[in-house]
Amino acid sequence: MFKQLAMKRLSWFAVAGLAGFLGLSAGCEHSDKPHDYGQARPSVDDLDYRDAGLQSRDVNDAANRVAASLLATPELNASTKQWVVVLDTMEDHTRDHMFMTDFDIFLQALKARVAEQGRGRVTLVLNRDKLYHLREKELDSNPAAPSRLQPDFALTGVVRDMPRQGTIYYLMDFKLANLHTGIEQWSKSFEVKVAR
Repeated sequence: MFKQLAMKRLSWFAVAGLAGFLGLSAGCEHSDKPHDYGQARPSVDDLDYRDAGLQSRDVNDAANRVAASLLATPELNASTKQWVVVLDTMEDHTRDHMFMTDFDIFLQALKARVAEQGRGRVTLVLNRDKLYHLREKELDSNPAAPSRLQPDFALTGVVRDMPRQGTIYYLMDFKLANLHTGIEQWSKSFEVKVAR
């Protein structure tokens, strides 16, 4: 009887040990990146618990959602010609300046997504002043009246916030304005609440 009990106990330890080993093996994620690299270069899609306020994930989430909405616009998809779009600026109407943020980063990320995914449907052109400045700086002979592809639309945005004691709520409105008619052709909001 003592021998049977000892054998059962030994079998139980063997099974538990094997299950533990398999569990550890299954829990280990295989990655080509060394652990130190992952710590020094975390993914831009991850939220970092050490940070507060807006993070890179918010920029990417906004750019992905807003670009998808813009490129799904029925008027754009029904158009027989490419839309020529100039990028304007993000107006900052926030009250809380605890985290100094250049909100144009949201428009730049949106521009990159539209350029990548909107090929054949959207042509992005430089702002007129920036183009003329670059021409003057880089070209040996500057024509008096340089030709420029005229934009049909301007992509712009406005950001507002509602700061509270523990959080800040951000509302970002992105708009595409028809420069010929003044009509707001499309708009999309992105909202996020962050810890202070």
